[in-house]
Amino acid sequence: MITRIAPEDAAKMQDEGKALLVDIRDIRELDRVGRIADAFHAPRGMLEFWVDPKSPYFKDVFATDKAIILFCTSGWRSALAARTLNDMGMENACDLDGGLNAWGEAGLPITRTE
Repeated sequence: MITRIAPEDAAKMQDEGKALLVDIRDIRELDRVGRIADAFHAPRGMLEFWVDPKSPYFKDVFATDKAIILFCTSGWRSALAARTLNDMGMENACDLDGGLNAWGEAGLPITRTE
């Protein structure tokens, strides 16, 4: 079972420094659709390598006690990714319920590049 976080709660947790939002979408999606400010981009294909401290590709940003809230466009890929990270032993990995679509529908800001 994965923990799913509502967009409004995720935004509050991010603002309070209690969560790291992690965008697992493809770089082309970020450019086409936009981004959540201050979210860390970790392409889905590299995620397990980047979070594993034993991996040569490990990223220090994942060495945190904060909630790691993964998101994609609609929440499907990020739900599966959160489950995988939980299976790897990361108890703080969760999913943004509804993904970026739900974030936007909640009226939360999406930064678009021009």
